[in-house]
Amino acid sequence: MTEEKKQGKLPHSVILENRRAFTATGVSNVDSFDEQTIVAYTDLGELIIKGSGLHINRLNMETGELTLTGEVSSLTYTEGRQGGGVLSRLFK
Repeated sequence: MTEEKKQGKLPHSVILENRRAFTATGVSNVDSFDEQTIVAYTDLGELIIKGSGLHINRLNMETGELTLTGEVSSLTYTEGRQGGGVLSRLFK
């Protein structure tokens, strides 16, 4: 049962250094990404990272670690569920 709990939720943290280097833990999936927007999912909700020149350096689904570089202008959490928000964001 301890193994199930371990797999169910990943600890989540965010580190942003000088708005140019970003690391997040507890990422369960990345829905979409381009140079301006990255949409990632955590147990705490959907995380939308906006900026310019964004580049994913590493995404490890086993450990839940996401690292990226570029100029980060905003980080936003929403209560979105995995896999359901792409069309709703297009038609806002």
